Amino acid sequence: MSSTIEDKCIAKGVKLTEQRKIIAKVISESKELYGESDHPDVDELYKRVSKIDSKISIATVYRTVKLLEESGILTKHDFKGGKARYEQINESHHDHLIDIKTGEIIEFVDEEIEILQKKVADKYGYSLVDHKLELYGVKKKP
Repeated sequence: MSSTIEDKCIAKGVKLTEQRKIIAKVISESKELYGESDHPDVDELYKRVSKIDSKISIATVYRTVKLLEESGILTKHDFKGGKARYEQINESHHDHLIDIKTGEIIEFVDEEIEILQKKVADKYGYSLVDHKLELYGVKKKP
């Protein structure tokens, strides 16, 4: 990612306490440490943060995540059948394929889908300004 969450907070004027800095660092490093499919919920963030500073409460994690979302730094995903999950807002667009058995999330970009979405909007007389695509499935057996 082009910058850390801490950098984005500074750029947007979001006050960073020491506890918020730890939470921001954990979120910034999540994909690097846990892979591209990492979209942690607040409970998972709390577990990771607690390993660094056991004094940080889950309420602090909730408040910080909400602040980062409201500041346009994190985006919230309400994938089916689960808790809200978060990821850092990225400059590049991507869609999600969610395994309903394991919870694994695959991020992808497919140019054919992008073209088709624009064609559908055009067909109905619209200019597409944004979209979100979530596909749900189960892994095929080899």
